[in-house]
Amino acid sequence: MASTLADVAAHAGVSVQTVSNALNNPDLLKRSTLDRVLAAVDQLGYAPNLQARRLRQRTVATIGLRIEPLVGNIASSLLDVFLHELTARADAQGKHVLLFTAADDEEEVRKIRELAGQRVADRFLLTSTHPGDARVDALLAAGLAFVSFGRPWSPAPEHSWVDVDGAAGTRQATEALLDAGHRRIGFVGWPEGSGSGDDRRRGWAEAMGAQLGLAEHELDALTVRCEDAVSDALAGAGSLLQRGVSALVCASDSLATGGIGAASQLGLRLPVIGFDNTSLAAGLGFPSIDQRLGDVAAAALAALDDEPGAVTTIVRPQLVRRDDARWGITPAADRGSSPS
Repeated sequence: MASTLADVAAHAGVSVQTVSNALNNPDLLKRSTLDRVLAAVDQLGYAPNLQARRLRQRTVATIGLRIEPLVGNIASSLLDVFLHELTARADAQGKHVLLFTAADDEEEVRKIRELAGQRVADRFLLTSTHPGDARVDALLAAGLAFVSFGRPWSPAPEHSWVDVDGAAGTRQATEALLDAGHRRIGFVGWPEGSGSGDDRRRGWAEAMGAQLGLAEHELDALTVRCEDAVSDALAGAGSLLQRGVSALVCASDSLATGGIGAASQLGLRLPVIGFDNTSLAAGLGFPSIDQRLGDVAAAALAALDDEPGAVTTIVRPQLVRRDDARWGITPAADRGSSPS
């Protein structure tokens, strides 16, 4: 038979309230009393009834998160990494992650309200933020606790969010190439109007402008924009390579893979830097920007616990260098034909 709170109190020679304080408010007790109670907990194998505690505190400590439909691009694997990091950290804090599906933002808000009303989840995490994102207004109006992974890309009410500094990531990548002597560094990005895509191009453009003094029209000549697909990047990057660029900075690993394919078709080897540091980057050997999703998950959980008030966190990503002779960051003088 499982031990109870009263059993622990009797074993330690203290009141039931003292045992409760030891488990929930240890700072209220003297060190000697706390040690005696915790020793009794260990000896009796007492496990607090978390569900009962949550009912008393009117919380279920469950985080609702929408998972989006599977897509064909490489970056979709990032969600798996983020879910693992979020779930592991939530579990360590006695929280749980509940996944659900929704066809669009409107259905997501409806399901969030249902989950909250049924006390299945009491806090929520939004992903894939975008300009004109109506979910923020809806959840604020409903008085629900939430944080978004992604900053607001258009004017929005104050709310908690966590995001990765995409501009800082591509700036790191571009500065590494400039330090290696490259001057004609092309950028392969997404169509204009993508919040995160424009942010990533900005970091490249700022580094090129600061060190080379390039004007906007000169930066445009070194830029191609396409959908986040290897086939689209293959054609776009090929046009840059034919204009004589000696290195590529890309907004995703999918685009970087297309850049590598274009270089291979032309018999070239040159540095190609991706963004997201997926398993593909490691497998093909090209450098990439790691978003540090573990730090994102930790910041999101902290923001959910920080009430009241809005908490915003920008995580600085990290360039992961790789020494592949074909696509790694090499001096400009080493650029040449691809080894057979």
